[in-house]
Parts: sequence; C-alpha cells; structure tokens
Amino acid sequence: MGNFSVWHWLIILMFFAAVIVPLWRILPRAGISKWAALFGFVPFGVLVLWWVLAFMQWPGDEKAKQ
Repeated sequence: MGNFSVWHWLIILMFFAAVIVPLWRILPRAGISKWAALFGFVPFGVLVLWWVLAFMQWPGDEKAKQ
C-alpha cells in the first residue's frame, strides 16, 4: 500500500462532490437541513439519507392529494 497520488485524491474528491452536491440541493427541498448532506462522508451515511428521503412525507405531497 503506497501513498495516494494526486490523481487518487482527485478521483476521491470528484466522487464525494458527485454525492454531496446533489444532496446539498435536494435536502432543503425536502425540509431537511442542507448540512445533513455531510453525512455523505460517513460510511453508509448516504444510504441512510436516501432511505430517509424515500420514505418521508415531502412538503409537496399535500398538494398532490387535493
């Protein structure tokens, strides 16, 4: 296991940006603080956030039922 090169860090940064930035935009629309997107850095944190988003009551759901 050698040291990570600049390319490895760049790929890791791009991966986290691809996960964190969309969550940063989606979570406030669902009524959750955008800072919760930082759970994406925690292992399985993104998975938990996706489950919460999938099964929560969204603010726009009341309008669709009327």
